[in-house]
Amino acid sequence: MRRSVSLATVTAILLSTGAAMATGPMQSIRPAERSVQATSETPKAAAPSTQGLRTWVQAFRARALKQGIAASTFDTAMRGLTYDSDIIRRDRNQAEFTKTIWDYLDTAVSDLRIANGRKALAKWNTTLDRIEAQFGVEKEVVVAIWGLESAYGTFRGSAPVINGLATLAFDGRRAAFFESELIDALRILQNGDVSPGQMTGSWAGAMGHTQFMPSSFQAHAVDFDNNGTRNIWGDDPVDALASTGAYLRHFGWTADQPWGVEVQLPKGFDVLLADRKITRLPSEWAALGVTPGSGEFEDAHGMASVLLPGGAEGAAFLIFSNFAVLEKYNTADAYVVGVGHLSDRIEGGPAIAHNWPRRLRALSKGERIELQERLTAAGFDTVKIDAKMGPLTIDAVRRFQQSQGVLSDGYPSLMVLDRLRGL
Repeated sequence: MRRSVSLATVTAILLSTGAAMATGPMQSIRPAERSVQATSETPKAAAPSTQGLRTWVQAFRARALKQGIAASTFDTAMRGLTYDSDIIRRDRNQAEFTKTIWDYLDTAVSDLRIANGRKALAKWNTTLDRIEAQFGVEKEVVVAIWGLESAYGTFRGSAPVINGLATLAFDGRRAAFFESELIDALRILQNGDVSPGQMTGSWAGAMGHTQFMPSSFQAHAVDFDNNGTRNIWGDDPVDALASTGAYLRHFGWTADQPWGVEVQLPKGFDVLLADRKITRLPSEWAALGVTPGSGEFEDAHGMASVLLPGGAEGAAFLIFSNFAVLEKYNTADAYVVGVGHLSDRIEGGPAIAHNWPRRLRALSKGERIELQERLTAAGFDTVKIDAKMGPLTIDAVRRFQQSQGVLSDGYPSLMVLDRLRGL
């Protein structure tokens, strides 16, 4: 294997498989969840309605023109907008944070997706070789992102991007973020990269084969086929795939370094060491009894940390700095593991060897909020009460587990919630 690793090794996109082909993305896998408060410059309408949206657009027009959007561009693009309540519902339910990692991987790295990835790699191999040579990102990684974002271009999204972003900006929960994305979308139209009718994508504004948000397009999209436009929307994926390589290079992708390697932990391993803040060379982990699932890993790959995305009973991984680069696409561990493992399987690597604790279920949204509230009330601040089981909540769970003298793997299980309820 070219990356010298043995891997027995997640939209914002979750793709499911059918008997013959993958179904389309249920939702965008980006942008990453964040807390953005509405400001005085991004007023929230009193009631969610098409008339309320159009009133908001009138106020937004002056702000857009002040940022360089031509009146003609604005008026053409914003004509006939309607409030889309389904978009708001989807925005409240990010799948990567609501399913167990094993359920996510069952579909994200299905046999069908692996097979289709190998076909896509073979079909576009010459172009992908050029992209890898220019940007230093392995072609299997680019193809894996393509596979998770749009089922290799099959489902690029047909929702009008301007309408979706305007709905989300008007809604106000993340108004500042989505208004900024809307401005960038208008700039794309103004620059002539795409016509208003062709600017379609996911419900949250992610566009094209690899689902770039408008701001990412503005910063990282490239005209790789040298035809004068950066076209990520059409049937030809060349610009989109190259733009993905450019995006990952910008955020520090290290060539020939794995995203992660499945490892076996020794009996009695201190799970407190499974912490992203604790990094050591592979040889130092090996000295503690951490071994790769098969083959070997090398110090040349750099510093690494141990990741237990399914808790102490699930698979363990030694993850490297490229893991954090993939998080720039989506912060969910499930998505990153999904991209990384799919890329390995496309390249011919083995499946994840360790069994997952499938008897455990994911907490419901209400239970996740309750978990965060109870942790914070007990003195283990999760910082945000947002139902997202991210690093801050995982750290709070770990500290609570330590205080209780139980296995401190940070996994937000029903058992942890029940223990909190008993306080």
